[in-house]
Amino acid sequence: MVVVDVRSNKATEWLGRFGMICYGVVHLLVAWLALQVVFGESEQADQKGAVGSLAESPLGPVLLWGLAIGLFAYALWQILLIFNGYTWVEQGRKRFLRKFGAGSRAFVSATVGIYTIELATGTGGGSSSNQSTQEWTATLMAQPFGRILVGILALVILGVAVAAIRRGVKKKFMEDLNRAQLPNAAEPLGVAGHCAKGVAYGIIGILVGIAAVNADPGQAQGLDGALKTLQAQTFGSILLFVVALGFAAYGAFCFAAAKAHKG
Repeated sequence: MVVVDVRSNKATEWLGRFGMICYGVVHLLVAWLALQVVFGESEQADQKGAVGSLAESPLGPVLLWGLAIGLFAYALWQILLIFNGYTWVEQGRKRFLRKFGAGSRAFVSATVGIYTIELATGTGGGSSSNQSTQEWTATLMAQPFGRILVGILALVILGVAVAAIRRGVKKKFMEDLNRAQLPNAAEPLGVAGHCAKGVAYGIIGILVGIAAVNADPGQAQGLDGALKTLQAQTFGSILLFVVALGFAAYGAFCFAAAKAHKG
């Protein structure tokens, strides 16, 4: 099997850059919807709601197809990184975690890309991240030892959340970037963005864990439910506002990192 060298192949380099910009666009749209939730002007604050907001614009179909191509490009780039990337990271646990992260980003990007095509072609696009999460949870729970499987899923999501926060606080993401090509604002944007995503994933993990304990798939929530759960807490609107700004920071960070990523 021929494996493409993601560090030297120009096609994959441009693929990654375009895809990362589109990935950033999705996060900026999620941030915008989260801010609208804070002010009571939106009902869905997740990746699917973000993509759906594009469909309502005058250039909706064109924007949706462009975004779908970019998201699939980003997913493909992340898959290539799994097979032949992160060569600048030492073998072992560190490289495995980098590739695990690439796999999770590829999954999310491809899932949102499929949803985007459904919207563009009018063949679907009716479910929110909450419904999708509940469906996945119900499917797992219906299997032998289903509650244990859902509990393991919750722990995995919590692990991703902790890793994201740690990656932000310790600025681990900077190891994958060429600092000479980065604007000064990239580092603080990356810190805020990774921490905000970690908080959101942490809430999702907790909610999935509660669903496992209570054997109730309906208690599992996706990003939309996680952000609304955060808003329901004391000073929740302030917390959601801060997390929304964090998602916006991550989107802006993706723009800066698109050119400077080593892979």
